[in-house]
Amino acid sequence: MTTAPSRPTTRHSTAAAPADPHRWPDVAAVPGTSWPVRATTAAVLRNALRRLPLRVRFADGTTLGLGGPLIEVHDPKAFHARIGAGGLIGFGESYLAGEWDAPDLVGALTVLAAHAADLVPAPLQRLRRLWAVRQPAAQRNTPDGARDNISRHYDLSNDLFTLFLDDTLTYSAAVFRGFPAQWPLLAAAQRRKIDRLLDLAGVQEGTRLLEIGTGWGELALRAALRGAHVTSLTLSQEQRALALRRVREAGVADRVRIELCDYREARGSYDAVISVEMIEAVGAEFWPVYFRTLDERLAPGGRVALQAITMPHARMLAARDTHTWIQKYVFPGGLIPSTEAVEQTVREHTGLTVTARDALGAHYAETLRLWRQRFTERRDEVAALGFDAVFRRLWTFYLAYSEAGFRSGYLDVQQYLLTKEGSER
Repeated sequence: MTTAPSRPTTRHSTAAAPADPHRWPDVAAVPGTSWPVRATTAAVLRNALRRLPLRVRFADGTTLGLGGPLIEVHDPKAFHARIGAGGLIGFGESYLAGEWDAPDLVGALTVLAAHAADLVPAPLQRLRRLWAVRQPAAQRNTPDGARDNISRHYDLSNDLFTLFLDDTLTYSAAVFRGFPAQWPLLAAAQRRKIDRLLDLAGVQEGTRLLEIGTGWGELALRAALRGAHVTSLTLSQEQRALALRRVREAGVADRVRIELCDYREARGSYDAVISVEMIEAVGAEFWPVYFRTLDERLAPGGRVALQAITMPHARMLAARDTHTWIQKYVFPGGLIPSTEAVEQTVREHTGLTVTARDALGAHYAETLRLWRQRFTERRDEVAALGFDAVFRRLWTFYLAYSEAGFRSGYLDVQQYLLTKEGSER
């Protein structure tokens, strides 16, 4: 976390327990912004909110918006100070501090996500480079930086992820047969997603498969059960330990190697490569290297199956140099690409061809809803693992924020097939 502001003011909100200032310095202390900054922020927000299908009710009873999901602002002074100082990072930190709340958090965030492009007035958008917080250099996804970034999320605790994921421990979009999705069907929907990717990559008996991004091992395990020989790469020690155990228990350890290895260090030639929601952690600076690695490791005639979260190209360009709440608190160093960015990078930096693309955004919205509901139901067990109230509120916000992105269409998820010319296998 970043250091606390130099001129903190006292937080007056009673909506949540005080944050630990050592663990959560930027949540515990409200930035000491000046009255003109707070007043300007309040005016900009009034202008934006009055046009949205929301109800935003402030502590003095003032209500803005056209009607819809309710946002209750308990501490307007802190709310405006945080947004004035940190933009969307401040908006998220204000939620973590309990200064605002929403009975239907996903509904409220969905409205905001749907209007993300026009919330800030056009003149301020053009000056974005002057006021937006820049990504910290320490979060660049160099080989050392990537290890630190991945560890901050995926090495939190295997027990934590076990509490809200299904039995497959799959932490990516499932593919359902119908909506609304139900928790008892999530594991089957995750296996269906994995089988689609294995089929897309042509994985069968004897296939040499490289997986970039192990997760907790379900894809490697299912590929090995088909008779494939799998090399899977991860930077998470926690994930690797549990994935190895699961592979051994499934009786396929002789066909699966799980290496603590950066994708840039991969060696060898493979008939197929699969990477599921890994590119979001790569960073735009390293997208050419990532795709060249896929190309270099793939044998002639081979196939790559790639699952990637995407966002609109214009929004990606606006966000690519900006430090976001998600980067600060959830996925340091990450950036979601656009479909245009993926296809341009493949075209300009590899000999691969984008052969097929299938969008599955609605499936991710339902996946995230099930995770969020499960996390909420098991919040006492999360607390028993040692995760404090701010962390639990943070993860509730993260899961709701992500779900809202897919429900609004601001985010999507794609399954790609990339092929490489050469002799058929």
